Amino acid sequence: MLAFLTRRILGGMVILLIICAITFTLFYVAPGTNVARLACGKTCSPELVAAVAHQLGVDKPVWQQFLDYLAGIFTGRTIADTYCSAPCLGYSFHNHRPVLDTILDRIPVTFSLTVGAVVMFLVVGVCLGLLAALRKGKAADKAAMGFAVLGGAQQIFVLGPFLLFLFVYSTHLMQVPGYTSFFDNPGKWATGLFLPWVCLAIITAAAYARFTRSSMVEVLNEDYIRTVRAKGMDTANIYLKHAFRGAMSPIATLLGLDIAVLLGGALVTETVFNLPGIGQLAVNSVQDSDLPVMMAVVLLAATAVVVANIVVDVVYAFIDPRVRLG
Repeated sequence: MLAFLTRRILGGMVILLIICAITFTLFYVAPGTNVARLACGKTCSPELVAAVAHQLGVDKPVWQQFLDYLAGIFTGRTIADTYCSAPCLGYSFHNHRPVLDTILDRIPVTFSLTVGAVVMFLVVGVCLGLLAALRKGKAADKAAMGFAVLGGAQQIFVLGPFLLFLFVYSTHLMQVPGYTSFFDNPGKWATGLFLPWVCLAIITAAAYARFTRSSMVEVLNEDYIRTVRAKGMDTANIYLKHAFRGAMSPIATLLGLDIAVLLGGALVTETVFNLPGIGQLAVNSVQDSDLPVMMAVVLLAATAVVVANIVVDVVYAFIDPRVRLG
């Protein structure tokens, strides 16, 4: 297990290094990109732009700029006569704050959105999939799969405004979505994020319902399931202890990727419901041409995906004894 984890972590670090190099090239040295002009503003004189370029170090060779950026992440660096402590992701062109501080301000919102949505769509999707598998071909199966098809066909930019109109602006049954810290007011935290959670759950639970159903149907036809049936084991133990555990592998893969995507920033969801999270920060950074923030968000999303994949590989060994990690 330790050797496996070491290989996966080293491989993940290599992947992140490659992604960092690609994004740095795209954002900082792509043809037509003038980093000093973006940092200084449109009204700066050529002399001032040249001075800003020297302060930011973008007048150095590309390879040296990239090494300085990497060094700043691990050891810190000086930018425009100001020391940026590690992990240094640069300073925002828009608000002139450290990028890391800006991201840390937004993470609680995205994390809260992720936690609530994951719990909701996982419970709803898995329960519907189990119900459909255990009632294969019957009315419950058809109803559950009908919901899955209908939910999977929805889009957040359509479903979100519809839910807002129906429950907030038309009937006034719910408050306008917003973020309140869980530690300040847990009730307001939940009610403010409930509608975004529901929106994500309706769309995402559909995939979990289909995956759970297909996996359970496949596992229930395995030889070892027929063996435990023949030994007289009760139905509840067969379904929960043996069949469901064997069907969890594809669900774990899907869950890991969904969590990584949400933590990396749910762009459309946060934009539709006006939540000040990582997704909205990414949209704003594109609109403001804020290159340091854009690159930091990309690296955050990439890191979330890499870490999620490593965790899922490790979880496989625990949920399915047939998997062995060498």
